[in-house]
Formats: sequence, structure tokens, C-alpha cells
Amino acid sequence: MSALFVFTIVFLLFLFAGIRIVYEYKRALKFRFGKYVKTLQPGFRWIIPIVDTVQTVDIRVITINIVSQEVMTEDNVPCSIDGVVFFKINDPEKAVLEVEEFTFAITQLSQAALRDVCGKVELDTILSKREEMGKNIKSIVEQETHQWGIEIIDVKIKDIQLPENMRRMMANQAEAERSRRARIILA
Repeated sequence: MSALFVFTIVFLLFLFAGIRIVYEYKRALKFRFGKYVKTLQPGFRWIIPIVDTVQTVDIRVITINIVSQEVMTEDNVPCSIDGVVFFKINDPEKAVLEVEEFTFAITQLSQAALRDVCGKVELDTILSKREEMGKNIKSIVEQETHQWGIEIIDVKIKDIQLPENMRRMMANQAEAERSRRARIILA
């Protein structure tokens, strides 16, 4: 093999090694020797192999679960509450450079906010005003994540698990209310 042929093969491998495709729903952060250079927009991109590295960030709406939290309400009722957070990355540079792992950070913030918000109200409020509780949690989490270039779109409370004795008491109360109404109707 001639030296020119070997050089051509090595050069072509070098060119192909730098090819990156950035999808429409992602942004790629380009780093040169570990220092941030710029954000690559969607399309066919080329980087210098070995010198440049790329970290991609999904800019679609991302959903993460708030793991079930054991919460003691203001009226001293223990309950287990879980939820879901919807967020979107508006500034990929800040999301990567300002916080180590933004999904983990949002999860932790959401769990703490859920405990704080639900611990300050009575059980009846949690059961009847889920939407309002979600908005309160959203505003708390949004204060922190705004500086990371992340927008919290919504927070929903998914499930509220009550202790077994509370469920029985509520079922008995509902049954008593139904039988009271039935007696009024029969009278």
C-alpha cells in the first residue's frame, strides 16, 4: 500500500469521526478541551474529533415522577402523596453548566416542596384542592429552576393514600350521609 492511500484512509476516518447529527428536538453543547464553546442547532454538524466533545440536551417537555412522600398534614393525619412534574429546558447551556444533574435536582426540589405545601394544610384541603396544591408546589420549584434555564410547566398531585382506619371512617361517614338522605327522601 502506498503512503498516499493510507493517509487518505486516515483522513477520511478523521472526517467521519467528527460527524454529529443534532435532532430537531435536541440541542448539542459543544465543548473544546472541556470549555464550553457554543450550542449546536439541529442538523448535520461536524466537530474536531478528540479536541471537541458534545453533550446533547432534550428540549421537549419532560415528565418526572415525584416519588410517594409520607406527609403529616396540619391536622396530624399521616398520608402518602405522589405527583408528577412537567418541565421544559429553555436554555440548554444554563441547564448543563449551572446544575450537576437537573432532573435529579428537580425531583429533590419537588419532593421537598410537596412535603412543605401539604404539611401546612389540613387533609380536607389536600383532598379537595389538588389543583391549587399543585400550583403552590410549581411556584416553589419554579423559583429555583428559573435560574437554571428550566421552565416548570405544571405539577400535578397524582395519588393520595390515607391510612386504612381513615379510609374506613370516611366510608362510614359517606354511608351515614347516604342513608340520612334516603330517609329524608322516603319521608
